[in-house]
Parts: sequence; C-alpha cells; structure tokens
Amino acid sequence: MTRPRFHLAFPVHDLEAARSFYAGVLGCRTGRESASWIDFDLMGHQVVAHLAPEECASVRAGAVDGQAIPVRHFGLIVDWDMFDALAARLQDAGARFIIEPYVRFAGKPGEQKTLFVADPSGNALEFKAFREDDMVFETDGRMFA
Repeated sequence: MTRPRFHLAFPVHDLEAARSFYAGVLGCRTGRESASWIDFDLMGHQVVAHLAPEECASVRAGAVDGQAIPVRHFGLIVDWDMFDALAARLQDAGARFIIEPYVRFAGKPGEQKTLFVADPSGNALEFKAFREDDMVFETDGRMFA
C-alpha cells in the first residue's frame, strides 16, 4: 500500500438500494457482505453501508460560497477531466443532486468543480476536482463563507 486508504461506515435504510447506487451507478466493486452490511470499493477506499434505517436522517446544511452545503457528507477528489464523466454518469442514472455540478471559488485559490448527490438513504456525497492538484489545501488567507 503506497497511500493509506480511507474507511467510512455509514447508515442506509435498504441494502439493495445501496447496492444499486454504489455498485450500479458509481461502479464500485463489492467486497465482503452480510445480511446487515456491504463493503464497497470506492476507487480504492473502503466504504461500508450498514443497515440502520433509524440512523438515516436529514442532513443540516451550512453556507459555503453561497451554497447550502450538507454538513455531513463524504466523497472523493477526482481528476479535473474525470469529474465531467462522473457528473454525466450521475445525471444519466437520474441521481438526485443536492447541488448540481458547478465551479466553486472560480479564479481563486482552491478553484474546483464540485457536485453533491444523495444516495437512496439520503447520505450526501461530494465529488470534486481541483484545477491544480496542489490547490487542495491552498488558501488566500481569509475565511470563506
């Protein structure tokens, strides 16, 4: 392993709906599973859907760059060119966008393409791409709103 892999467990209300979204729409390979959870390979990272309908709740939002961003979310940073293909794949699958694809912080440090989509249980996922990879943690010295 050259880079540590991320692991995240999250609640879902229906494992088969989760399988349809993560394996079908996002193209994640499945790993181990039981009657109460499924491992998914999200581009080399292990995300695990756990059957816990009582834990699935609406997500609060906070303001970022004039958008209501879900406070609880997870996702990936992908290549600039890969982002458009992923966005098209989600659109073609009829995914429920929380925030449609757009460019955030245009012309500023940290310029990025971003989108937010909900899985069938309401978990928010963000996929983003930075114009310049070294800008992931770049700041212009002020707080963003």
